Amino acid sequence: MSTKRVPKKTWREEHGVIYLPPLISDGTTGPGWIPRLESKDFRIGDYAKKVLQSSDFKPTSGVRTEVAVLKGMLFEDNDRITKNIRVKAYAGTFTQQRKLFDPNAELVCLICEKFTDEEIEAMGLWHIVTMHEPINDSDGGTSLLGARRSGGSRWLYACSGRPGIRWYRGYCFAFVVSQVSSQH
Repeated sequence: MSTKRVPKKTWREEHGVIYLPPLISDGTTGPGWIPRLESKDFRIGDYAKKVLQSSDFKPTSGVRTEVAVLKGMLFEDNDRITKNIRVKAYAGTFTQQRKLFDPNAELVCLICEKFTDEEIEAMGLWHIVTMHEPINDSDGGTSLLGARRSGGSRWLYACSGRPGIRWYRGYCFAFVVSQVSSQH
């Protein structure tokens, strides 16, 4: 008989917004994230690899990021469109007037590395899209990076970064609450 391990809760949820513990960047480049995550059994989609290898992927080092993840259920089905999600996040609509900001694209890699599938499941999440500035891939498309758990597989993937994209209710959207450099 198998028992499921319940992960220690390091995050909190308030009104459909999940606040992750601070994540700190370490300067890993986009191409550097590929073997780093693959060595931890992540599958990385072809388009995600193109985004990670883009010159527009700009790593940081020593940046402490506080993250708010907006659950898709916060938005009406017809309103769950990239541009509307951003407008409401920037206005602080769901975070008691705490405005949210675009994260660095590396945030999804930090989330992948920090949280297990069990923790993501305990949060009630399947897909986490980081709402960074869309990055052009080598095919000329604009993409956002996301992470998902999928029946035993862990994925880092790329999805459309166009402002008119409509999202399913099961998607969640990661923004920055604040960022502070730990270097002086």
